[in-house]
Amino acid sequence: MILLVHITIALSSICVTTALAFWPSQFKLRLSAGLIGLTLATGTYLVISMHSPLLSACMTGLLYLAVALAGVSVGYRRLALAKQADR
Repeated sequence: MILLVHITIALSSICVTTALAFWPSQFKLRLSAGLIGLTLATGTYLVISMHSPLLSACMTGLLYLAVALAGVSVGYRRLALAKQADR
């Protein structure tokens, strides 16, 4: 059950982060950050509770984190530029 929740949160996070990169908003920025945190928390719980191989889980987690943070960075920058243009 927790694995399904983890996968759902991770996929939702990627979707929200993609939307943030293309259509930036403060709400999507906060939602994306929260979903990334939840994904990392549930992933950590899964590794500990299921005694998963740490190297495999860490490599996948780092790849996910790199993609998600790249999208957040793009969205944050685009949001800052949009706010600056509104002034």
